[in-house]
Amino acid sequence: MQQEPYGEVFLIDKPLEWTSFDVVKKVRNALRIKKVGHAGTLDPLASGLLIVCASKMTKQIETFMGQEKEYTGTFVIGSTTESFDLEKPVIPVADASFITLEQVKAVANQLTGDIMQIPPMHSAIKVDGKRVYESARAGKEVKMDPRPVQVREFEITRFEGNEVDFRISCSKGTYIRSLARDLGEILGVGAYLKALCRTRIGEFRLTEAKDLMILVEEIKARPHENL
Repeated sequence: MQQEPYGEVFLIDKPLEWTSFDVVKKVRNALRIKKVGHAGTLDPLASGLLIVCASKMTKQIETFMGQEKEYTGTFVIGSTTESFDLEKPVIPVADASFITLEQVKAVANQLTGDIMQIPPMHSAIKVDGKRVYESARAGKEVKMDPRPVQVREFEITRFEGNEVDFRISCSKGTYIRSLARDLGEILGVGAYLKALCRTRIGEFRLTEAKDLMILVEEIKARPHENL
């Protein structure tokens, strides 16, 4: 077993369809210690940088979580979903063939800066002590109040057909799915998040992250006396 004052920070490229807790559990089992946590959830349908802290470095989790995040991904306009991503079935909204790149960029600019954002119903936020996604899955409506967030950059990197590729730098607590919803509502044609990758947390970048299974094997291969 690891002994104090051991502490470590792992930069991991979270695989698609894994929960953030799945990653933590895998690292925890490899290290054979209980005190392991992540610094900011990534949804199962998102990939990219996940910071995992072990032992005394778990004290830094709040600091890491508070740092600016950067994401890249793809929105689809003309349709939406109940969860604003692919967790729920796609619902056609309106013909988006008339939407221009200039219009999309104008809305992205409108959603840049200090804004008030309503989190999605399918999120882990707690209202009255219960996570709202649990209420949503039970078919119950929960009133979600707008929250202040900062979107420092909202760059459109590709617009082709109904797909909008983006790069976003934003504060803690910003929901990219909510930006998809708001983009679609302002354009009047609906939108949802098709793909999402977290590329940066503060100064930590995805290019520095390791494949989860390679990392686990490296941990298991460490000399026994260090475990």
